[in-house]
Amino acid sequence: MMAEMKAGQEEMRSGQEEIKNKIQEHVESQAEEIKNHVDGCVGKIEEEVECVKGKIENVESKVQNKSRTLIFQINSQTFDGQSWIIFKTQFDVVSSTNGWTDFEKASQLVVSLRGSAAEVLQGIPADKLTDLMTIENALQSRFGDSHLTQFCRTELKTRRQKPGESLQVLAADVERLMSLAYAECPLDVRESLVFRRRY
Repeated sequence: MMAEMKAGQEEMRSGQEEIKNKIQEHVESQAEEIKNHVDGCVGKIEEEVECVKGKIENVESKVQNKSRTLIFQINSQTFDGQSWIIFKTQFDVVSSTNGWTDFEKASQLVVSLRGSAAEVLQGIPADKLTDLMTIENALQSRFGDSHLTQFCRTELKTRRQKPGESLQVLAADVERLMSLAYAECPLDVRESLVFRRRY
């Protein structure tokens, strides 16, 4: 009888061990399936996130291009051959603010020319009409104030306050002549030159 009990207990233990192993295998199998399912979901989510990121970048790029296009159209200036230095200064500020490339600067410069300034384009080869330096050099040589430098220096030396002329008018004219006569000098140097002279 004892032997039968021991055999029964052994059989029970063996059955329990078998059930335990089957349950463990089932749990591990289910865990593996859940892990695979979660990994698949995470992979899909990551793909969708990347897709959304791409769409956001695309929209941002379009918005930037639209805003640059709007700024490009809003700030078109014209140059008719009068005061190249003033126009060039304004053009440089606008192009820097708008973040234009050299190609965009050249294109904008070409379409901004009017009258005698536009005639300069006839002397530039067609393949150079998008080269910023070529266009600027042609305009500088035709309309630049380099030939006025000596004239302005002479006028500055002989400039005196006219009868009935206010000091504000005299100061504005002297400042204009100084900026033309000594354009290559920094502002503080020009100011020190003004204070050395009597008007």
